[in-house]
Amino acid sequence: MRLLHLVVVAALVCAAVYVYKIKFDSALQVERVAKLRSEIRRERDAIATLRAEWSQLDNPIRIQGLAQRHLALKPIDATQFDALDRLPERPADAAPDFNDPIGAMIDLADPVATGSTPGAAR
Repeated sequence: MRLLHLVVVAALVCAAVYVYKIKFDSALQVERVAKLRSEIRRERDAIATLRAEWSQLDNPIRIQGLAQRHLALKPIDATQFDALDRLPERPADAAPDFNDPIGAMIDLADPVATGSTPGAAR
């Protein structure tokens, strides 16, 4: 009977130690979660601050003032534009650029049907 009592007491002590370990680990996890939440909150605040600064820097009125102050730009005249039909024609002897290997493969490839339109070829 005494041996049974010792085994039961040892089992209770082991169970108590195991429960204490679980409690300690869960407390560490709670601290870790709290720390992560505070870091997330801090990062969100930093993002909000950066967005506010960006919107201030990206303000068209501010950019226009900086351009007028630092650039020697002149207003655009309507005579500066030209019609598309007055552009020169593309040279007929323009060969494909083989310095671009992917573009060359695309130019030399057979036309294939795309998946978006059945039977359509390139």
